[in-house]
Amino acid sequence: MRNCLAPAATLVSLALFAAPAAAGQKWDLPMAYPAGNFHSVNAAAFGQCVKTGTAGEIEIVTHPGGTLFKGNDIKRAVQSGQTPIGERLLSAHENENPLFGLDSVPFIATSYAQSEKLWQAGRAEIAKALDDQGLVMLYSVPWPPQGFYFKKEVNATDDMKGVKVRSYNNSTGRISELSGMVPVQLEASEITQGLITGVIESLITSAVTGQDSKAWEQLTHFYKVNAWQPRNFVIANKDAWTGLDDKTRKVITDCAATAEANGTKMSIEANDKALAALAQNGMKVLDPSVKLAAELRAFGETMVADWKAKAGAAGKAVLDAYAK
Repeated sequence: MRNCLAPAATLVSLALFAAPAAAGQKWDLPMAYPAGNFHSVNAAAFGQCVKTGTAGEIEIVTHPGGTLFKGNDIKRAVQSGQTPIGERLLSAHENENPLFGLDSVPFIATSYAQSEKLWQAGRAEIAKALDDQGLVMLYSVPWPPQGFYFKKEVNATDDMKGVKVRSYNNSTGRISELSGMVPVQLEASEITQGLITGVIESLITSAVTGQDSKAWEQLTHFYKVNAWQPRNFVIANKDAWTGLDDKTRKVITDCAATAEANGTKMSIEANDKALAALAQNGMKVLDPSVKLAAELRAFGETMVADWKAKAGAAGKAVLDAYAK
């Protein structure tokens, strides 16, 4: 994909990042989620770690809530050098490379321990895929398990037919279609307005996103389906990265490792707090019925087979490593 970038954009990127780190650089880090979201809080701490470790030579400034670039524009902005660093839900770009959707293949990893194991199995392949696109993977943090939100009781997929649901990647779109729902693509920052206006009537997302969007104001039921745990990725422009000296890169790499470990802990804590907040605000927080769980898992088996066919040898190698 780097070859598809306009030459002018490449020249701009090189010009922006040619200055040595010693001169001092401000790295704007666009993010799609609210400032209070744990991903945003964690990224701010990462930025402070880098600033301290480089004695102010690199200042990473976060821009949460889609204020600098909307979520679906962030990855492209980093690739093209419009910004040297950004955070993105990589599974939203599965059409570019099936490996980007690894974390959202249904019911393969349904707990934090499994999510971490799957991530370690696929980490090298995903980093390589990003490198081929002119990007450097710095760290990745999982979202809490994904569940279903409705404004009614749902005990089987027949109860879901015709309901308009927010979609944010291939997996949400596909499982919606298989269950008879109508997927509507919306960024996280658009959820609240979408619910108020009736553009969407349901969500497939985490307890945390439900809390961020105050889903209880429009919806009544949250089913803990634990379908998958998508991951946010903090990525850097490769030209910006290679323009740094070894010492500076090591500081950023070390801070990234800390951010990944801390981010996972924050995700677990945020999930517990968000589930409590949903219940405290009147939402029914429930396990899915036996019938609903079985039907969704059957859809998941179809989606796993589809993903394996798309991902080819690389996907098979990752899943084989995960199975071990």
